[in-house]
Amino acid sequence: MNRERLRELLDALRRGDLDTDDALEALARLPFVDTPAARVDTHRALRQGLPEVIFGPGKTPEQMVDIVRVLRDAEQNVLITRLEAPEAEAVAGGLGTGEYDSVSRLFWVGPSEVAIEGKGTIAVVSAGTADIPVAAEAAGVARRFGNKVDQLIDVGVAGLHRLLASSDVLRSARVLIVVAGMEGALPTVVGGLVDKPVIAVPTSVGYGAAFGGVTALLGMLTSCASNVTVVNIDNGFGAAHVATLINRL
Repeated sequence: MNRERLRELLDALRRGDLDTDDALEALARLPFVDTPAARVDTHRALRQGLPEVIFGPGKTPEQMVDIVRVLRDAEQNVLITRLEAPEAEAVAGGLGTGEYDSVSRLFWVGPSEVAIEGKGTIAVVSAGTADIPVAAEAAGVARRFGNKVDQLIDVGVAGLHRLLASSDVLRSARVLIVVAGMEGALPTVVGGLVDKPVIAVPTSVGYGAAFGGVTALLGMLTSCASNVTVVNIDNGFGAAHVATLINRL
């Protein structure tokens, strides 16, 4: 259930095209639906503008299939994050449908093309090739949430000319997601080049003193670029969610 669907329901009731009992039955499923392993929030798209997304790790394929069916019954598109290939195959087999991307580890049930709702472009900028999976998650989620997305890959500070060569992409974006591991310097550089919000995503990429992304996280948190804000380590999904909300303002 989302705002558009609720509006259609109320308009149909007002016109007399829908009787009261049918309207009550539709609204009875509005807040949440219980499955054997989850209480699925079918109300979230109405409250927040974006539907519930399924976090794959820790759930069995059977549990995910149950949750997807509830969300589809509520006429919502469904996104599963951090899903490995064997589990994705099992979920697709249980549902008889679904689209999986092994790089971003995103599983999608919905139309192949999503209508653009964002007002501008989200640029997803990643420092190194090793950061691509997290950047792919951010870009894939942003696209599925109805945004136009541009991507720049392997433009880290070790070769700054690679980034500057694409300054038009940076300057034209309405929101930027910047993904980096190691020392996490790239978001500060990008922040100093643009007048837009920069959402920094530290990754767990790096040698020993990178501490699994903690060094990048702390570097980003102490950035001197005041337009930089930071999400958790490897959290491409969270960055895309916030960027989507900004892009709809």
